[in-house]
This record gives sequence, structure tokens and C-alpha cells, in this order.
Amino acid sequence: MSPMGPRMPADAPSNRLGLARWLVSKDNPLAARVAVNRIWEQYFGRGLVETSEDFGSQGERPTHPELLDWLAVEFMDRDWSMKAMHRLIVTSATYRQSSHVSPELLKKDPANVLLARGPRLRVEAETVRDIALAASGLLNEKIGGPSVYPPQPAGVTELSYGAITWPTSEGADRYRRGLYTYLKRTSPYPGMIVFDGPTSEVTCTRRIRSNTPLQALTTLNDAVFIEAAQAMGKRVVDELASGTTDERIDRIYRLCVARAPGPMELEKIKAFYETQVKRFRDKQADPAPVALRDPKVIPSGMDLPEVAAWTMVARTVMNLDETVTKE
Repeated sequence: MSPMGPRMPADAPSNRLGLARWLVSKDNPLAARVAVNRIWEQYFGRGLVETSEDFGSQGERPTHPELLDWLAVEFMDRDWSMKAMHRLIVTSATYRQSSHVSPELLKKDPANVLLARGPRLRVEAETVRDIALAASGLLNEKIGGPSVYPPQPAGVTELSYGAITWPTSEGADRYRRGLYTYLKRTSPYPGMIVFDGPTSEVTCTRRIRSNTPLQALTTLNDAVFIEAAQAMGKRVVDELASGTTDERIDRIYRLCVARAPGPMELEKIKAFYETQVKRFRDKQADPAPVALRDPKVIPSGMDLPEVAAWTMVARTVMNLDETVTKE
């Protein structure tokens, strides 16, 4: 066997079919190793081989070579079933660990290379947007179809090479999953780039996660997130028409971070809500632009100060790091 793997059999056809058979041969586990490493990276934020784009001499060595080999063999033995590998990993004891980390372990193993805890990482760019839309009830779950044009800051595409117009989508298309957002190579969607979404100039095998102030500003002020907060504010008022303030706060927390608020969180958010609703009722601020996408069209019977106050609460909770963090 050569350092790069087994040689192609002498009787193999010298064409693309022969190459394909050699790539997925059980005597050549490279393809299986690369595939399972990428699946592992999706769940843990870091592959068993960190350089998932490079398994050659310039790449990193695997941190757990026996595990990588075992997963590769399992992948081949399970008829290359992606579903089987995803199930295997997410039901493993390693993945199901708590992501809580002690100061001592954080200092010893900040990147969780030793897999002594469950993964905790910010979700990918497309999913950040999807979380806001799903929590608010706006998400259009339609599968397939042409790309869409969600709201973005004015003038972005006009500054690109080969300027195009951006016909902002309306109706259900406005709230499709991030996967369906139209991508222009010289002017990528800014809401994705802020969260490290790749451009299309070069192939991207591994995304690098950053943490910048622009990300918090985006989830607080971008049109998509403002509309999601407005929808969530109206949602909790409608769904819990006779509910208490505590119940509505609990509902927003469960929609955004899948848990109930702690006592301190509940106290602070409740005080924030009371400040906001008083501000709107006392006409210190106009509630219509806060609560409604079109402030000129006010639904009959809507308590605008109430919905505006809950919109502000929704914007606050949606802007938490925990909302866009998988743990």
C-alpha cells in the first residue's frame, strides 16, 4: 500500500467508473473517514481531524484515530447510510453529555478536544435566521423551489460588480429558510456574512466561527429579526390572552431557548416589560412602529402598547447568545 492509500487494482477500468469504485472500496477508507469526520464536525463544531478540508500531509492528525477508524468502518458496514451515522452520533453517550464545564476543565481543554463534555457552539448563519423565524411562527417550511429575496439593507447589491436589483420577497417567500436566500457572488447576503456564512468565490469545506459586535447588532436591528420579534410579541399576546406576565415571559423563553427563565431572569425581564408598557401607554414613544411592520395598518381591537412592550421583550430574548447557541 502506498502512503496515499491502496493502489487501484490492475484490472480496474481506467475511467471514471474505476476511480469511483476505488474511492469507495473498503480497502480505501479515506472517503468514509472524510465523510464521518464532517458529520462529527457538524455536531461538535470540530472534527476528529480539525482540518476537515485537508486529510493530506499538511492536515492535522486525528485526536481520536481509533474512533475515526471505527466510525468509518461503521459507515461502510451500514451501506453508507448518512441517516444511520447521524443517529449513531446523536444517540451516543459522548454527544448526550452536559455541555456544562468547570473552570478547571475549561482552562485545560477550552476547545473540548478531549470530548469530556457535550458540544456548545453557535449555530451556522442560515440557522440563526431560521431560529428567529421558527420561534416567532413566521417560518415558511416549504421545501424546494427558486431562491428568495429576504429584506436586506438598501443599496447592498447596487455596489457590487454587475449590479442587480433586489426585489424583496413578500408573503410566505419572505420567511423561507436561510437555505433558499439568493446568493450573488460579489454581493452575498449581509445577514449571512456577519455570522460567517461563506461566499461563493471558493469552495468552503469548513466554516470558522467568530464572535463580533456586529452579530449582536444584527439580531437586534436587522429587518428579519425585527419582524420576527413583532410576530412573537403578537403571538404571546394572542396565545395567552388571559395569561399573566410571568406566563408570557415563560412562553417567550421556551420559544427562544427551550427552557423556563430562572428567577433572576424572570425578575429582570418582568421589570423591563413594565417599563416598556408604561412608556408606550404614557405616549413617551409611538408603539405602532415598534409593534407593526406597517404602522399605518393597525388591526382592529389591538392593544398597541401591550403588543409593542412584548415586542421589545421578544427582541431582548432573541438577542441572547443562548438563543443562537446549540448546547
